[in-house]
Amino acid sequence: MLASENGMGSIGHIAGVDEAGRGPLAGPVVAAAVILPEAHDIIGLDDSKKLSAKRRAELETQIRAKCTFGVGIASAQEIDAINILQATMLAMTRAVDALPDVPYSVLVDGNRLPDWPYSAEAVVGGDALHPCISAASIIAKETRDAMMLEAAEAHPHYGWKRNKGYGTAEHMAALRAYGPTPHHRRSFAPVAQLSLI
Repeated sequence: MLASENGMGSIGHIAGVDEAGRGPLAGPVVAAAVILPEAHDIIGLDDSKKLSAKRRAELETQIRAKCTFGVGIASAQEIDAINILQATMLAMTRAVDALPDVPYSVLVDGNRLPDWPYSAEAVVGGDALHPCISAASIIAKETRDAMMLEAAEAHPHYGWKRNKGYGTAEHMAALRAYGPTPHHRRSFAPVAQLSLI
């Protein structure tokens, strides 16, 4: 009998993996890997982007309490050094490596897989199709949002409490006025162009 997404079966567990933060101008890219327990009772798992902030926070609490998970982070400096795609793959690898047990298989949201030793499948739109990937998307987003809220305390001008590092008008105006911080991705065009002014 093969393993199921919920961890049932005689071989092992399936981990869902997703990331948050590929598009922002500031902050890390964060990935999470989640293994759902057998017969879990977590209701309402879905793509984190489809959930309200309140519902995401509620689900995050349940996932952290009831599931096995790992988090992987690639910093803005790593993004600049190896590009956002490779940094995303690195964060995903770190997330799965952080699991206490090696998963039987891994389901990754998207159309690309890291170069890793795990048996894995890329699933386009997987965060809306597989509950384990949905759970990973929630952990990744909530973890990254918390990191950006913390960074906002030291750098209040950029509006990160509201935009989480995305290139909003408020963020761009602050970049022009104050320049980039250590959290900014200097390889991203809007930041690189401002750095040349």
